[in-house]
Amino acid sequence: MEEDRLITVAIHTYDHAVALKNMLEREGVAAVLHNVNLSTPVVSSGVRVRIKEADLPQALRIIENSEIFAIDKDCGKAKESNEPLILVPVDFSDYSMKATVMAFDVAYRHKARIMLLHSFINPALSKRVQLTDSFSFELAETQEVGNALMRAARVTMDLFESQLRQRIKNGEIPPVKFSNLITEGVPEDVINETSKELSPTLIVMGTRGADRKEEELIGSVTAEVLDSCKSPVFSIPENIALERMTDVSHVLFFSNLEQEDLLAIEAIYRLFVNTPIEVTIVHIPGKKGLSANDRRAIDSLVDYCHKHYPSFTFNSDELAVGDIDADYRRLAREHKVNMVALANKKRNAFFRFFNPSLAHRLLLQADVPMLVIPV
Repeated sequence: MEEDRLITVAIHTYDHAVALKNMLEREGVAAVLHNVNLSTPVVSSGVRVRIKEADLPQALRIIENSEIFAIDKDCGKAKESNEPLILVPVDFSDYSMKATVMAFDVAYRHKARIMLLHSFINPALSKRVQLTDSFSFELAETQEVGNALMRAARVTMDLFESQLRQRIKNGEIPPVKFSNLITEGVPEDVINETSKELSPTLIVMGTRGADRKEEELIGSVTAEVLDSCKSPVFSIPENIALERMTDVSHVLFFSNLEQEDLLAIEAIYRLFVNTPIEVTIVHIPGKKGLSANDRRAIDSLVDYCHKHYPSFTFNSDELAVGDIDADYRRLAREHKVNMVALANKKRNAFFRFFNPSLAHRLLLQADVPMLVIPV
């Protein structure tokens, strides 16, 4: 049959041809070697790696991105690199995969690599450990449970990564170098500590849809990371219809009319470089509404942005005094917003608990991606 016709996809020395053949076959593409000197194969030159013609598109994607498909002996270790890094915490859920797909698109556009991060909690640690004769036994039991959970996490991570490689082979997501890190610990603590160590340019996290967030907002991993992380956080809800950065067309930016707003807008512009996006700047009013000075400040900010960020278009709108949450939904609907962005100031834990930030409230309500820039 025509689809079984063999074609040459590469010509190498024997060692390189064998390595390529093994890599292709690990990814499900059958390959054979031709022109091998059978008496002394290791000194063969001009060895042809041949595949079925029908497998050519997948084979080319694998060869062109061999650093992704080759066996990574240092998998699981944080590597030093001059490339920017995007950190993607995953729990292997469907919304984790959606966030990862978006992260791949961001990474490809910014020539960044991805670190998939997974953490687990050892339930044995919740047991009360007392300094008694059973102390060493309890520690051994805790270690045994931890080892079992680590093995299970690695199996699931391997499956998650194989799904990503398959989507790269199929041309569904762009080719991006990625690795993983699996560790034991409370997720939000692990994310923050890893962020301090690796200094990612962006953290991309999946979240529940708005219809399911309220039941889990208290103790939400994303909410905790928003409060304490020093890297920008891009949250991707599970109900999102977008898969690529270019799908974002209208951003609602919440302004404090402070200097930090310019830092946040600069971060948004760098993330969406050369992408035509409309940005609506909204200032949250005080109890008496927007003053004349507030309106002049908003107009000045819009004028400044027009001059300095030419690929974006800017306008402004107002939130009504009273039910800000309801008015936010009105704005999002009227402007057909498909992303929310804001600067997030660090506040102490007591204040955060009794007066949740706008970032928390939007995280609860929004079913669009949200970019939070720490200032």
